[in-house]
Amino acid sequence: MTGVPASAAGGSGTKPVRGGKLGTAAVNQASLWNIANILTMVRLLLVPGFVMLLLHNGGYDPAWRSFAWAAFAVAMITDLFDGHLARTYNLVTDFGKIADPIADKAIMGAALICLSYLGDLPWWVTGVILFREIGITLMRFWVIRHAVIPASRGGKMKTLAQGTAIGMYVLALTGPLATMRFWVMAVAVVLTVVTGLDYVRQAVVLRRKGLAAERAAAADRASGASASAGASDSAEAER
Repeated sequence: MTGVPASAAGGSGTKPVRGGKLGTAAVNQASLWNIANILTMVRLLLVPGFVMLLLHNGGYDPAWRSFAWAAFAVAMITDLFDGHLARTYNLVTDFGKIADPIADKAIMGAALICLSYLGDLPWWVTGVILFREIGITLMRFWVIRHAVIPASRGGKMKTLAQGTAIGMYVLALTGPLATMRFWVMAVAVVLTVVTGLDYVRQAVVLRRKGLAAERAAAADRASGASASAGASDSAEAER
């Protein structure tokens, strides 16, 4: 959720070498219908099902909330697997780049909004997390032509904390576990804000470096063009 989308393409029909990775030729032949993209699509399809399960019977039935938790857990697991498959086999498609982060944010956003709607989670918590996630995604697109903002260790910890906290809130917990989930969510919120600020810093630095490199390249081209024109003029004068 937090790094360059790992979900990607696959399915060229070429079998990978046992113990190895697919080569460049297989990547170039990759089709949309591969296991990594299919898992991403499954995660997208789970979103409406998860919402219906969570809100069923007023949203306070422990049994239905357990079913909703199961759907949420499956979505989180598919996120791990499609990323692993994409990284292992170097299979990338434009669909995977776009759909993977959308699927991640869709399931997280749906859970947060539903929990706040049910009164289990303060709206300001949902607002902070969603603002950060959407803002960082837009910022990645802002600097993508200059560089890619890498996923940080803090970002991965943030994703783990968010998933754990939301999963605990989806379940109808009471007693010490209900208290524990409050503190897990508090950690998730802190990591959300801290890593968000760090990504903003990285984005600004990368954009400045990218613009400086572009200006330097433009100056070099202009200098080369001037030198070429001067040499041409000198050759004409000697004639």
